Amino acid sequence: MSRNKELALLRGEVINCQRCPRLRNYCEQVAVGKKKAYSDWDYWAKPLSGFGDPNAELLIVGLAPAANGGTRTGRLFCGDSSGEWLIRALYETGFANQAISTNRNDGLELRGAYLSAVVRCAPPENKPTHEEISNCLPYLARELRILKNVKIILVLGAVALQGTVQALKSEFNLNFEAKPRFVHGSSYYLGGNVPKLFVSYHPSRRNTQTKFMTWPMWIRTFRQIRKYLRKSSETKPPILV
Repeated sequence: MSRNKELALLRGEVINCQRCPRLRNYCEQVAVGKKKAYSDWDYWAKPLSGFGDPNAELLIVGLAPAANGGTRTGRLFCGDSSGEWLIRALYETGFANQAISTNRNDGLELRGAYLSAVVRCAPPENKPTHEEISNCLPYLARELRILKNVKIILVLGAVALQGTVQALKSEFNLNFEAKPRFVHGSSYYLGGNVPKLFVSYHPSRRNTQTKFMTWPMWIRTFRQIRKYLRKSSETKPPILV
């Protein structure tokens, strides 16, 4: 089966997922209540699949869709301030064809990058339970299996790191002596054919408006990733565990 078909099948499964009643109820409530600024929108309100290039070398993993972002627009990192930061960074480093994305039909194309999340429904207060994360992680593991060209995984936030490590352990049968630590700007070789892991703060409004994370800090990570991918196409990097 082709990669596109595998992703299409996975997309159908994700969209129709009912594994977490609390999250499904919350998303439906958000769609009915609507934020005043988006009162004329017909909210997507369903779980969100990954989005991007099936031949991606870069996989970006966030926590979950935003209640009035992805849950409204129907695409991860679309329609909120986090998405604005991410798409602009992808555009400036050559991974996207445009710097702004406002809806799922706006013509955005990712080149060599794919967007995913640990949880596919917006959780109340941005806090999924451990059970909800466990219910959703098999979808991320499936993406890791399908996206065979991925060389780098960029995780955004501590929960995304924890979830991604769990998915990697499942998919690659890894046994960590010491788990990767959440430190912004850090990176880890995990051995074998496992993609290199890059760690970043999440570009949430709480982090960016308080200057906890600045634009230079953010864009530096993407430039490092681009530099790594450029070098990896020339020479195979050493494996460090």
